[in-house]
Amino acid sequence: MIRPIRAILMRNLIKFSRDRMRLIFTLFMSGIFLFIFSFVTRSTAAGLDHPMNYLISGIIIMTVFQTALNNSMNILEDITSGFMKEILVAPIARWQIATGQVLSSTTIAVLQGCIIIIIGLFMGLKIDLLHGVLMAGLMCLVGLTFSSLGLFLAAVTKESTNFQLLIMLVSFPLIFLSGAYIPTTMLPAIVKPIVFLNPLTYATSSFRFLALHMDTLPRAALIKAGVAFSIHGVTVMPQMGAALMLCLGAVFFALCVNNFGKADFSRVKVFKRGHHR
Repeated sequence: MIRPIRAILMRNLIKFSRDRMRLIFTLFMSGIFLFIFSFVTRSTAAGLDHPMNYLISGIIIMTVFQTALNNSMNILEDITSGFMKEILVAPIARWQIATGQVLSSTTIAVLQGCIIIIIGLFMGLKIDLLHGVLMAGLMCLVGLTFSSLGLFLAAVTKESTNFQLLIMLVSFPLIFLSGAYIPTTMLPAIVKPIVFLNPLTYATSSFRFLALHMDTLPRAALIKAGVAFSIHGVTVMPQMGAALMLCLGAVFFALCVNNFGKADFSRVKVFKRGHHR
């Protein structure tokens, strides 16, 4: 039961280790966002002891989110290349294939998040063992949740151009309304309902709560920092955000496994070099 999952996991990790451009691009984009939004953070995150750490923690969790979501594109490429077609006709269950894909995407996303953490350590981010373990656990949870969502969307679209468009439509509003780059306290009131419905808002706040060691801060200070949220008199604490991510992860994983098991991949198309194949 575990062997096929492990084989798919190891194969995808080896494939990722050979794709240096993807890693370089991720680091480059993280650096660009850090440079651009550092000016915004310094001017808007008044009252924070370490505004750059505030921004870095948001970039870390966004790196995990985007990598997990985008990595599902690989399954469409695997199917058109013939690799996944051989796996699909093998005597293993489709849920094992889906699980292997989700776990590999999650692992790659967490590894890239860890690289940003290491860079953050040289920029002033301070992490002890306990908070480091909790941050790794939350990154795994976020990676699992959005790897499952990505695989679900890939199985639904079955075409790389549509998948990429759908990912852009889903990810960009979620990212910029999550507080990762711009504190939610600075966003206009008209978008606050979307902010509160955005699952990435709670992933970001929970991760930031751990990364910045906000355990000892009072509730009012957490609300002011955009790490806790007061919604119609109810305060949503970072711990509740982590619990929400756990529930969403379970739902998205069940949906992706169920949909992957029923999907017909015989007409999958991948856009390459100016044509559909």
